[in-house]
Amino acid sequence: MGFRDYNALIHNLSEESMPRYADDKHNERRELEPSQMLEMIFEYVALISKEKEIDRILTLMADFGRELVCADRCSIWLLNEDKTKLWTKVAHGIPSISIPSDSGIAGHAISGAEPIVINDAYADERFNPDVDIQTGYVTRNITALPVYDGEGRIIGVYQAINKMSKEAVFSDVDLGRLKLAASYSGAMLETAIAQKEIEDTQKDVIFTMGEAGETRSKETGNHVKRVAEYSYVLALAFGLDKREAELLRMASPMHDIGKIAIPDAVLKKPGKLDEAEFEIMKTHAATGYQILKNSSRRILKAAAIVSYEHHEKYNGKGYPRGLKGEDIHIFGRITAVADVFDALGSDRVYKKAWELEKILALFKEERGEHFDPKLIDAFFSSLDGILSIRNQFSDNDNSFGN
Repeated sequence: MGFRDYNALIHNLSEESMPRYADDKHNERRELEPSQMLEMIFEYVALISKEKEIDRILTLMADFGRELVCADRCSIWLLNEDKTKLWTKVAHGIPSISIPSDSGIAGHAISGAEPIVINDAYADERFNPDVDIQTGYVTRNITALPVYDGEGRIIGVYQAINKMSKEAVFSDVDLGRLKLAASYSGAMLETAIAQKEIEDTQKDVIFTMGEAGETRSKETGNHVKRVAEYSYVLALAFGLDKREAELLRMASPMHDIGKIAIPDAVLKKPGKLDEAEFEIMKTHAATGYQILKNSSRRILKAAAIVSYEHHEKYNGKGYPRGLKGEDIHIFGRITAVADVFDALGSDRVYKKAWELEKILALFKEERGEHFDPKLIDAFFSSLDGILSIRNQFSDNDNSFGN
């Protein structure tokens, strides 16, 4: 059997068909032949090297390890920031869990900074049966080894559980193979963790700056939270993939960052702006773009688009460039719907919040005019979720009257 056929066989096993006890001989699997193993290594290395998302890298690492050592299950535990917890989002057959970093075999692999092979788990005092108790699974044998970053610091543990070959015991050969998997994939995991930390930092900065812009105009920080969540829901309903939807959710809070350059006399005027004042107000879209456009970070690049285009209209009568239809980036079209919905339903210095029914009626009228018609359809199909977000991030006033 070639690697691709073997790989498909493993991944086509349903959760119900996966063994819950390692001594079920009907679930024995043969060790890979050397040629199969070499092909598998090259394929997994190629797949892992292309990935940038932690969850996907963890999944590939778990699959890689399970097949490499013929285990029933494999998991990758990561240390949290203060090194007190180990957590995993990938453990075949069990949900995401966390444990103290000094707990069980994984904890001992970290504290001892050395690999561990145990072929009678319940006879070993280092074994913590709590995870088995939580999951209903029975661990018979286990091998674990620390995963290191590029500077030699332990960042987690690679762990395989229950050998599924005829011998049903882990060997030093299995440990060597798991070390091989860790060495190939550990660097990619480290890069992904660093990238996630950068993106989390960007996200915090974006929300902080977005909230600061709204505070200047006496709008609440919850406005940017609601717009972010509405944008995410609309993006998914429109058909964007989850990665793009998440990118928009992180970028959309910066839609009005250009307001930091608008004079208070215009920004905080408690009434309708005259023509000259409105021209000044409109400059915030281009100003926000100028602030953000030179960043090489994908979140800030997306935020530049959102800032620049969220006041464009589908019929070409918006600003600052009068773009029309699909010439407006989808991020701008989505944020326009999210922003207008929230703005109309919130008290502002120049108006009271609109009733929900009045807003919905306007959206129907503006389908194909102000707004992309497909997005309005997506909005109404997602209305329950949008209203739930509105309630979750309420300003605790009479906004969004019913």
